[in-house]
Amino acid sequence: MKEKLESLLVQAVESLIRQGVGAADAVPPVHLERTKDSQHGDFASNLALVWAKTAKLPPRDLAQRIIGALPEDGALARVEIAGPGFINFFVEQSAQNQIVAHIHEQGFEFGLSQIGAGRKIQIEFVSANPTGPLHVGHGRGAAYGSVLADLLEAVGFAVHREYYVNDAGRQMDILAVSVWLRYLEECGETITFPANGYRGEYVRMIARALLKDAGNALHQPARSVLQGLPVDEALGGDKELYIDALVARAKQLLGETSFATVFQAGLQAILADIKDDLVEFGVSFQEWFSERALLDTGCVQDVLARLEAGGYLYQQDGATWFASTRFGDEKDRVVIRENGLLTYFASDIAYHANKLERGFTQVINIWGADHHGYVPRIKAALTALGYDEKKLTVLLVQFAVLYRGTEKVQMSTRSGEFVTLRQLRNEVGSDAARFFYVSRRSDQHMDFDLKLATARSNDNPVYYVQYAHARICSVFRQLDEKGLAWDIDAGMQHLNLLAEPHETALLTTLSKYPEVLEKAALNYEPHALINYLRDLATDFHGLYNALPFLVEESETRNVRLNLIDAARQVLANGLGLLKINAPEVM
Repeated sequence: MKEKLESLLVQAVESLIRQGVGAADAVPPVHLERTKDSQHGDFASNLALVWAKTAKLPPRDLAQRIIGALPEDGALARVEIAGPGFINFFVEQSAQNQIVAHIHEQGFEFGLSQIGAGRKIQIEFVSANPTGPLHVGHGRGAAYGSVLADLLEAVGFAVHREYYVNDAGRQMDILAVSVWLRYLEECGETITFPANGYRGEYVRMIARALLKDAGNALHQPARSVLQGLPVDEALGGDKELYIDALVARAKQLLGETSFATVFQAGLQAILADIKDDLVEFGVSFQEWFSERALLDTGCVQDVLARLEAGGYLYQQDGATWFASTRFGDEKDRVVIRENGLLTYFASDIAYHANKLERGFTQVINIWGADHHGYVPRIKAALTALGYDEKKLTVLLVQFAVLYRGTEKVQMSTRSGEFVTLRQLRNEVGSDAARFFYVSRRSDQHMDFDLKLATARSNDNPVYYVQYAHARICSVFRQLDEKGLAWDIDAGMQHLNLLAEPHETALLTTLSKYPEVLEKAALNYEPHALINYLRDLATDFHGLYNALPFLVEESETRNVRLNLIDAARQVLANGLGLLKINAPEVM
């Protein structure tokens, strides 16, 4: 209905322009919004207010001329001017009721659109370092990115989902050393584990698998590994210097080939676990993009050379710096350390340049909120390289905080003291986890209530929405049990009978679904879909409690069954976009 009314407004504007009112190139975009108060109609437009200046007419006069130029349409009951020049549209109830027929005809296609016109969007999300299993903090970014990608696809964008694998650099070397030290322990060596090593049980499991595959080929005596190293933190030393020295010793003793064997054992095991975890959580990617590939193909060196040629790099204190302050960053950034090693930032510049070179009209990064300071430097680098930094959108996601009772659960990947996403799914289920993760704005703090997520009551929002779907399905099972018939076509002939307040409330909410999808996608706000489904469930439950469906009178029965079947379809559509089950029995 909104699109239809907008079309009528466009036709009215075109008619007025032909009559000499304003200029075609000075007409603002035509927009309609649903009114908050039904006394002001169903939809309202501020077109006359925003067009008045260039049209050189008082807003109320212009509004009257717009109304006079509207084509005749049976869907409109009346159109009024309100306040300084708002145009309020009152829709015929019979036209509103037709939404039931539209939903029945379109089924799972209802609500989808082509507003995106096939434009290519890349969404990179999760991208957790493959140094340990995904924890509950990563789960929020995974759910948010997955739903946002599906929403954008639902409104016509060509979406490419991507996971950036940080499979190079210092942290991966630390993981490799952690695996090797546990491997040596499995070989019978006594090792004082480094303060900055990865301590989780998953490291021991990888080490045991490595021993099974490689036997004793990677074994070295503990004394040759640890002798002559700097002092670790436990003895008053610097844990960073100690772990770096330990990495260098491991590379020296093992050699390039054997160290790569240990490195790959850790990387592949953890990456496989991450992939499996995400698939089980309903999250998929078209591409797993390797950081190492950027280095191996010379992409990082190429972008640094371009920055050098542009005069944006300089030397200081033995390191190479990018002059990001010239583009609004708070300080310049190191791209090559004094030891000659590239920084993560250098690889990230190359990765983002690679994204834009692939022809995406928009690139969306979904990062943890702790990365907010990273945004200006990436945009600065893209600008220095000659790209349009407006093509990059960074959406920040606050980590969810898990509570057991009143005690906050600590989540440190290095120490291994964290609750994994898999453990969360096993406890509350993927449906509840995805629903809760997406139920608030991504940049808002979230406390994850485990008790509420598993409650089988209306206080649990995911249960409340799913129960609405199951409840509708139970009505149709009762229909068969009572030996009553349901004639869909006959019901469509009597949609005018849907006039009770609870019926019209449900009809109005059903008609909003396409608008909700569009706004949720274009504003990057999946929580809007969650809110809508809760409202839809509320309207259905209210109708269920107020009016009987399985009545003897066939006209009323058929039309009410058509109405609740439309509600069932939209609930299923919305839950499907969230990759949450729409159960028939609960």
